[in-house]
Amino acid sequence: MLFAQIILNGILLGGLYGLMALGMALVWGVLNIVNLMHGSLIMLGGYIVYFLFVGAGIDPFAGLPIAMVVMFAFGYALQRYLLNLIVRSALLNTLLITFGLDVVLTYLAQLAFSADFRAINPSYAGANIGVLGLTVPLARLAAFLAAFFLALLLWLLLERTRMGRAIRATAQNLTAARLYGVDPRKLYAITFGIGAALAGAAGGLYGMVSQLTPYMGASLTAKSFVIAIIGGLDDPLRVVAAGLVIGIAEALAALYLSPTLTDAISFGLLVLILIARPARSLRMAS
Repeated sequence: MLFAQIILNGILLGGLYGLMALGMALVWGVLNIVNLMHGSLIMLGGYIVYFLFVGAGIDPFAGLPIAMVVMFAFGYALQRYLLNLIVRSALLNTLLITFGLDVVLTYLAQLAFSADFRAINPSYAGANIGVLGLTVPLARLAAFLAAFFLALLLWLLLERTRMGRAIRATAQNLTAARLYGVDPRKLYAITFGIGAALAGAAGGLYGMVSQLTPYMGASLTAKSFVIAIIGGLDDPLRVVAAGLVIGIAEALAALYLSPTLTDAISFGLLVLILIARPARSLRMAS
């Protein structure tokens, strides 16, 4: 029964991991930018939901759409007026500017919010339900369902809408997309805005199952990077599946090895996958 409970906990956490990685995978796949400030966007989304809950009394799940709208506007403006200047330059330039922005956002968050740990604790935060002898935390279950719902919405957007087809066409062949009337500058800004909105939602959900701090971004960027590589950049549902794998692996590592090794597990899985199937893994992330 303990083993089943650990697997369940890993699945619930893994769904949230998948949502965290969706924004990075989308931006990476379309803009070819490895966004090193992705974790800071997650952090900002978490603080938006936190202050909506603490300051305005808005339920965290009701605050998620607000955080997504704010983060979309922020991401759109950031891409349209800054990152578009280097979007097709050398990879090192994009890494440097996103890393620099990550440092700036972290420093500003520390000044604005202090370095104290904060958590989003609604009245139902400690509530549980029993299913087949297993304990299911309601907050984690709701976060998992919200993450899966957003991943499904992104999949529908990319597969069933004109905007989604334009995004996929631009990712596959920029020249052909231009010939069909696609404006890359606008599309890149929209794509980055969607990635930032997903990061904001992930941050709000993360604040309900863990703690918020201005310095949380680096580890979440690294984890999102690993999941994006494992899941690939062209299928949101596969990214969520990769998040589930990481969540389960970390839960098992915490049980049988040590809780301090959970972050190392995700990178260990990445190394094993690259060793076992290097060509396929690199093709999926290219």
